[in-house]
Amino acid sequence: MTGYLLAIDQGTTSSRAIVFAADGSVRGQAQKEFAQHYPADGWVEHDAGDIWTDSLALCRKAISNAHIEASELAAIGITNQRETTVLWDRATGTPLARAIVWQDRRTAERCEALREAGHEAMVRDKTGLLLDPYFSATKLAWLLDNVDGARRRAEAGELAFGTIDSWLLWHLTGGKVHATDATNASRTLLFNIHSQRWDDDLLALFDIPAALLPEVRDSAADFGRTDPALFGTPVPVAGIAGDQQAALIGQACFEPGMVKSTYGTGCFMVLNTGDQAVTSENRLLTTVGYRLDGKTCYALEGSIFVAGATIQWLRDGLRLISHASESEALARSAGGAKGVYLVPAFTGMGAPWWDPHARGALLGLTRDTGIAEVVTAGLEAVCYQSLDLLEAMIADGASRPTALRVDGGMVANNWLAQNLADILGVRVDRPVITETTALGAAYLAGLQVGIFKDLAAISDQWQCDRDFAPQLAEPDRQARYQGWREAVSRVCKAGG
Repeated sequence: MTGYLLAIDQGTTSSRAIVFAADGSVRGQAQKEFAQHYPADGWVEHDAGDIWTDSLALCRKAISNAHIEASELAAIGITNQRETTVLWDRATGTPLARAIVWQDRRTAERCEALREAGHEAMVRDKTGLLLDPYFSATKLAWLLDNVDGARRRAEAGELAFGTIDSWLLWHLTGGKVHATDATNASRTLLFNIHSQRWDDDLLALFDIPAALLPEVRDSAADFGRTDPALFGTPVPVAGIAGDQQAALIGQACFEPGMVKSTYGTGCFMVLNTGDQAVTSENRLLTTVGYRLDGKTCYALEGSIFVAGATIQWLRDGLRLISHASESEALARSAGGAKGVYLVPAFTGMGAPWWDPHARGALLGLTRDTGIAEVVTAGLEAVCYQSLDLLEAMIADGASRPTALRVDGGMVANNWLAQNLADILGVRVDRPVITETTALGAAYLAGLQVGIFKDLAAISDQWQCDRDFAPQLAEPDRQARYQGWREAVSRVCKAGG
């Protein structure tokens, strides 16, 4: 089969749509940032209605920019910010409230209470996750308990819950399909990753009515067809994966031991562990890497809540730069952060610390510190947090990788990519196509409709644009990392 593949890549700060040819090349794309809402300390919300209307408009624009007709699309793939929680009316498709974003920490006390009551072991055994407000279950419970009439209506079957993939799929299909894939389901705290089913014990623990839940399908599957009114013709929706799992696929990390790291709003390092659901002893997450033909590939994941969002904050919050691309030149001019450490715990600390109460800090300032050093410290923080994740994976039994495949908007910065290799002590490989999240969604859709025969056909398409070999002497690397650990200890109860 030939044809084009449309990927909807709905992220935390922007939505985009990309049309790919069967060879993986980009033929047309469109992107738009959208508003972030912060109604209280640690709260982060999105307008799900805006996300849908933006995504639809961007799909149409990407098709137009590709100079094709919608009838030439073989399939659509969806990839999305994970854990972000939407609750909507089944009759009208209208959200009952703003979506609660994965970064949101409003349910930290609820998670602590469940942990103190001794529930974390059961939750971890079934889901591979920790009791943390990062995940969807306590967000959904909060909506049910705080939106007037929501719990009563949920129990009556009038409402639907979904992560952003389900929300988009619902509207793409005109409300006919309420489904998700195994990767997104695995991030809710409600899905048993071993039995691959919604779990009654977990639903009872979080007090979630089963009637709310979407059907869970493979990552490459028949998710229905789009409403003909949207694009003038029905188009199969054939692939769905959470953004980090989609990037794992887009990076062709199909063999156990292969690892990728995506640098977007947050940073997410994912290690393929094959058919083994490896239990972390270092507070990493055991998750579904992808599920194809009913067979589950598992992964270990480390999640950093704030990566590119640090540079966004330096740009929009402090106004130290006017564009993110300026950070590379500033870092080169500074020659390093010179002992300045920025710990970007704006919404707590993720793996391996998992401290929802930690808040950001800027340490090591002197009279010589200027804009260049502060911006450089923001870039270096991404590298140090990546090393936190890699060290945790190695402590869990993984071999130190020969290379780390990287993607996301931040890795266009050559200074960052080189510094990442220096801090990790590992070669960093940047692919020709760095939009691997969207590419992974397209690959899944292409697998389902027969454009790609198997995973080997996808692997054959992966190409390295540039590799970055470590250049920093080991004593210097260790000294800089120790400074980071000391900085973390100032803001995080588990740091140091």
